[in-house]
Amino acid sequence: MKTLITTGEGPFGLRHAQAPDPVPAPDEALVRVRAVSVNRGELALAAVSPAGTRLGWDVAGTVVEAAADGSGPPPGTRVAGLADGGGWAEHVALPVSRLAEIPGTVTDEQAAALPVAALTAWYGLRKAGPLLGRTVLVTGAGGGVGRMAVQLAAEAGARVVAWTGSPDRGQGLTGLGAEVVSTYEQAEGGASDVVFDSVGGEVLTRAFVTLRPGGAAVVYGNTTRSALVLPADWGRARPGVCLHHLFLFDEIGRQDPAADLATLLRLCADGRLDPQVALTSSWDDPAEALKRLEGRAVNGKVVLLLT
Repeated sequence: MKTLITTGEGPFGLRHAQAPDPVPAPDEALVRVRAVSVNRGELALAAVSPAGTRLGWDVAGTVVEAAADGSGPPPGTRVAGLADGGGWAEHVALPVSRLAEIPGTVTDEQAAALPVAALTAWYGLRKAGPLLGRTVLVTGAGGGVGRMAVQLAAEAGARVVAWTGSPDRGQGLTGLGAEVVSTYEQAEGGASDVVFDSVGGEVLTRAFVTLRPGGAAVVYGNTTRSALVLPADWGRARPGVCLHHLFLFDEIGRQDPAADLATLLRLCADGRLDPQVALTSSWDDPAEALKRLEGRAVNGKVVLLLT
């Protein structure tokens, strides 16, 4: 089969190569891949991985061989799933515990955009507890995960405040359910009950001080690569506050990703969750699309289509 591998020449250094078709474990289905989405974390891995490394987490395609243990969907079923890596290939073996059937009204491109971004937002907001009537502050709201979090928090009945790095990154967030859209420098929106952060550093510090007593901060990234600095009165001024860290590939071991992904796909089919596919490109020449993602010139998800 054809696959994309790193060349060792940075985040955009990829080339096609031939690899053996995967041999599924008894609880895995063999999927013919039609679309994959790209996450900034994968670009970071590509930048430091040796030549020949295979990447790819988000996939959508069609089951060509059902799991040998009888679990999971039958051949011919369109599915979206979460791979441990190696998803940028014509075929991938996916545990049935990490894939879900795609509803008929959802495209492969839309489905491929959901697993990492939507599950991260889903699990992160779940850690914060019930959201109805609470204020949720989302930093990094212009990215893939952020745009999912804005929608899911609004869907759950929260007042949503969205912070972004620039006004351009905030485009479209009001339509997704954000009541307030602000840059980090403006830091508008008032007090919050939940902070959902991917930025770290000074932005997280600014967001943290907005928390009310009993609030929760859920952190799933640190794009600034900065140390976390909390105010001196971080606890005394906010009794009962909680700080959580979320790493998706750890979290799914305590969750039911197949059922949760199925729920997210149904929300998409019902028009209640927009996957925010901002750019599609052929995997034959993905460099330009990846550069736009790395440069934060894309508000939403980048999806590569296999030819």
